[in-house]
Amino acid sequence: SNSSPPRNSWGPSTRKRPNIAAMVTTKDLVVVGSLNCDLVLPVKRVPLPGETLAADGMDTVPGGKGANQAAGAAKLGHPTHFIGQIGTDANASLLRASLQEAGAKLQHLREVPGPSGTAIIILQSNGENSIIIVGGANQAEWSLSEAAKEEVSKAGAVLLQREIPEHVNIEVAKLAKAANVPVYMDAGGMEGPLDPQILACLTLLSPNETELNRLTNMPTENEEQIEAAARMLQGMGVEAVLVKLGADGSLFLPGKGQAPIRQKAIKAEKVLDTTGAGDCFTAAYTVAILEGMDTKAALQFASAAGSICVQRAGAMPSMPSRADVKALLAATK
Repeated sequence: SNSSPPRNSWGPSTRKRPNIAAMVTTKDLVVVGSLNCDLVLPVKRVPLPGETLAADGMDTVPGGKGANQAAGAAKLGHPTHFIGQIGTDANASLLRASLQEAGAKLQHLREVPGPSGTAIIILQSNGENSIIIVGGANQAEWSLSEAAKEEVSKAGAVLLQREIPEHVNIEVAKLAKAANVPVYMDAGGMEGPLDPQILACLTLLSPNETELNRLTNMPTENEEQIEAAARMLQGMGVEAVLVKLGADGSLFLPGKGQAPIRQKAIKAEKVLDTTGAGDCFTAAYTVAILEGMDTKAALQFASAAGSICVQRAGAMPSMPSRADVKALLAATK
């Protein structure tokens, strides 16, 4: 109808103009990483050597740590670009469609001849999983287009994981740092120490206890040990460390010398499938910080997202919407 005033025309009655800048969403998130087709085999337990067990079926689910994080951020309503590589196999169209459906922008998704990344996930009835990865397009030769590099340089933040060649992560991290773009890394994926060149670029590194142990060769059995190991990473050049503790929540270590922040998990009513929960947590935390939340609010936002994720099946399909997270946060106040 014509009776409503045009947008952004503030009548004389508005004494204080709303801060338009604050109303505009922040810069885009750029996720660089892996895209996998997850073949999920539900079993009662893992077969012993020489033993054959029947699975209760087989699900073909889009996943991969990079794609999960891009889908997770996009589903939360944040403008998100995914930079990655996809194969020419039968699963490629499913993968592309799933990312598009989540709302991720895919103009920098590069097609590489051969299989797309694939993960064979053995999912036990107690919710635990064991995974075998086929690198496929994720591990094929990478080449970042000029347009993709520019996307990184103008991003609000860049999010990395460890399922693509490390030299690509180094290149992206350096590009971002040179442009003063914060670099967040989820430590999931490849094992072993991180290249010092990457550590020097990281605004935030987020491992779980196992990954923290592998990155530092330090014990991570209790909170004291976890904090000591995280401090060691800070000594290696990482600004902040966010340790994911699963059902125990998370431990955030801000800059050197600042007190850690302990976040309790928001209890999930029933844990159905933990696949992708870490990706969901990291993506939600990154989105929250990009949107200007303080650390405590961002951690709470991320644990709400993670709590919803573990109650649903599959990695990418279990990523919650902004409305889901808001509803859970309202219920847990």
